[in-house]
Amino acid sequence: MERGILNAGSASNDDMRMEASLRPRSFVEYVGQKTLVENLRVFATAARGRDEPLDHVLLCGPPGLGKTTMAHILAEEMNAKLHVTSGPAIEKKGDLAGLLTNLGPGDVLFIDEIHRLTPAVEENLYPAMEDFKFDVVIGEGAHARSISLDLKPFTLVGATTRTGLLTSPLRDRFGFTARLNFYDVDDLTRIVKRSAGILDVELSDDGAREMARRARGTPRIANRLLRRVRDFAEVLHDGHIDEDVAKSAVDRLGVDPWGLDEMDLKILHLLIDKFDGRPVGLDTIAAALGDDSTTIEDVYEPYLLQEGFLMRTPRGRVATARAYQHLGKPPPAAPSASVQTGLFGGGDDEV
Repeated sequence: MERGILNAGSASNDDMRMEASLRPRSFVEYVGQKTLVENLRVFATAARGRDEPLDHVLLCGPPGLGKTTMAHILAEEMNAKLHVTSGPAIEKKGDLAGLLTNLGPGDVLFIDEIHRLTPAVEENLYPAMEDFKFDVVIGEGAHARSISLDLKPFTLVGATTRTGLLTSPLRDRFGFTARLNFYDVDDLTRIVKRSAGILDVELSDDGAREMARRARGTPRIANRLLRRVRDFAEVLHDGHIDEDVAKSAVDRLGVDPWGLDEMDLKILHLLIDKFDGRPVGLDTIAAALGDDSTTIEDVYEPYLLQEGFLMRTPRGRVATARAYQHLGKPPPAAPSASVQTGLFGGGDDEV
């Protein structure tokens, strides 16, 4: 199966352009995350009423849940210009200085993968966030002196899939931390139907729900499934997508009724068959699958944990009884007390 179909953490340029065209432009259009959306709407309205920039916002959660979309909406709600970059793109202090000094009053700076900022860049971001100042060193050696540049008041919106990698000083400088959760089937069904309307696709309610059930709780994946199912519908059928057409197409894409794709199933088979149900370290799983541990942890694990197919223990990852049942395997024997309580010790990189 083409890895890009369901991997919410990677996208081609065409995928990114298509996702941008389907992106909601306001809180009214945004589907799901109801409590979070209501809170952000209040904060944005209050800040706008005081003619102040919105306080800095940190958006956390697995890939594909709408962090970038939320940043665009916040800028739109604040009638502000949005500047987009990412942590790895800001390699040195000069890059950050260029970004910050080009911000206008009330502008929104969106930094994706903010946990990947270098320590030097991060330290220079602190005074910018707190006091809207940026310190610059002029000259060298004994003649060097530091001057403080005044910045226009701005809003920093940071996005991360790995909150635990953020340092406490950076995390504490955000006025509001928002956690985006996986979407339920009803919300994903509404998202698929909305996208179908934009793409001018004939889609039944049952067809939309079938794709929503297999979208791993992720809007980005739901929209990608819709585009691929549309291809099957146009080539093999009359272009209309009903439940049977959706089911047939998604089956051909290798996505099972629980939304598990080829890599998910490989992970579960690895834990159950190759390692006989014993705890397995993350690095060992990645090496056995020929993938990197970050992708396993950020893209695949969250959904497997959410749906109860995978469990983390002090000794490593373990497939649950539900995973055995899903794969038609005999259930494992009850784990010993030492495994349950982690008395064996060891690290996450050990089997």
